Amino acid sequence: MNKAVIAATGATLLLGGCNQAAQAPEMTAQQLMAKEVQPTAEIYWNAVQFISDETGDHDVFPKTDAEWKAVQDAAVKLGKLGEQLKTPGFSEGRGQDWIQFSDSLIEVSKLAEQAAAERNTDKVFEVGGTIYSVCSACHQMYPPATGAGTEERPGDDAA
Repeated sequence: MNKAVIAATGATLLLGGCNQAAQAPEMTAQQLMAKEVQPTAEIYWNAVQFISDETGDHDVFPKTDAEWKAVQDAAVKLGKLGEQLKTPGFSEGRGQDWIQFSDSLIEVSKLAEQAAAERNTDKVFEVGGTIYSVCSACHQMYPPATGAGTEERPGDDAA
């Protein structure tokens, strides 16, 4: 292959990638939160709990390799979702704080992954609280719309 063909092929691939990045996401921010972020965070949050009820006190924590892997996988997925929230399809029309909240989710997901990898129940519980704080702070700036999943475009106020 000559250099011109290689350069043209490379340029075509790069431009094709740019077109894909500019496309609108398949779901709105509201839908992504409802269908991906919330359920993934709940996997992490529900992994370590202390429950006190009429039958007594109960510690809930992962017991098997598969359960710990699910917690760690949830942490990794939260980081990927944070990256996704930074893309133009979700961040366009929102303030710089949107990017900061997304970055915070990415950073705390790394701590969450480490806590799960260490199988440290206290740390998983503590980092779960930090995840909750990041989510709550974002929701104060970008309140979820009533009627989840009804957002018309990713730049709307609802998150």
